[in-house]
Amino acid sequence: MISNPKAHLYFWSITAVLLIAFVWIFKSVLTPFVLGIAIAYLLNPVVNKIVKLKIPRLVAVLILLVIFFIFTTVVIILAAPPLYREAVALANNVPEYIDKIMALLEPYLLIAQEKLGGDYISHVQTMLKDNAGKFLQISGGVAGGIASGWQAVIGTATTVILTPLVAFFMMQEWPKITKWIDDLIPRKHEKTIKSLLKDMDAKVSGFVRGQITVAFFLGVIYALSLTIAGLNYGFLIGISAGFLSIIPLVGSTLGLVVSVVVAWFQMGDWGFVGLIAGIFIIGQLVEGNILTPKLVGDSVGLHPLWVLFALMAGGGLFGIVGMLLAVPVAAVVGVLLSFAILEYKDSSIYRDRPASKKKVAKKKTAKKVAQ
Repeated sequence: MISNPKAHLYFWSITAVLLIAFVWIFKSVLTPFVLGIAIAYLLNPVVNKIVKLKIPRLVAVLILLVIFFIFTTVVIILAAPPLYREAVALANNVPEYIDKIMALLEPYLLIAQEKLGGDYISHVQTMLKDNAGKFLQISGGVAGGIASGWQAVIGTATTVILTPLVAFFMMQEWPKITKWIDDLIPRKHEKTIKSLLKDMDAKVSGFVRGQITVAFFLGVIYALSLTIAGLNYGFLIGISAGFLSIIPLVGSTLGLVVSVVVAWFQMGDWGFVGLIAGIFIIGQLVEGNILTPKLVGDSVGLHPLWVLFALMAGGGLFGIVGMLLAVPVAAVVGVLLSFAILEYKDSSIYRDRPASKKKVAKKKTAKKVAQ
């Protein structure tokens, strides 16, 4: 049991409020810093392994960062043109898809209209066109902002320049930072806090180094497979499905549904639809039997709904910075909640009666042995 729980509750509550206020106030400038810290956290274990080979830390950091950013740049250069081209083509073809959907739904809407009354066809058509109009308007606004907004251009340039610098300094100073944090831990609760930090690190690293890597490989597999199969917008759908696979099952499910619909409209052939569906089924088998066990294991322990809620809440409150921080914060909150539940079950509030003298004596003996 933690001594003086009220004091701990006040302290950590105030700390959490101050952190939230800090992110809220400076969210417009935090993106390169959050990205830089995430990259440093991702690559730090590799740096430590290189340092063990008697290579200076500065050299190891520089080599690893250069390789990482060259790889990232090459991926962006190769992926951006087809993604943009297919996104524009999809936006232009949305009205055609709406007409095809209406043609498929019309017989069923006529039956409903005859039995229940009302103009279902016009209502559904209006709803689809309005939502498609909003989608096109948002897409056009984003594209226009990227193309002509100087503020967006300056922000992107700042992120591109600052992110490598932040990552470099964080990776170089990582041992000093961890030692500084370790020195701040209250000595009385050092063992408990270090245990919690270890659990948090396991969950966050499992996601950052595991789930994101899985999502990357799935994106590549889906994009290449759908493109080779000849599916319209296959590269865009594949990359999107891989990105959304950060939330387990969500990316593959949405990718499967969208791909099957596009395949049917494109060919009208069940064989082609089956081929496209088979790509996602094989992708799920590869993920479940190879990628996730090897890269993630059981270390993440975050329910897909919890991840989805965290991403939506983070994005809604703090934009892109909130989405970057969402899953690590969700993992930390999960660990703290589990610890709080254990503490609650070990308290007199949960038990019907105080612990027996024998149990108290056993606890005291165990503490003396531990000391």
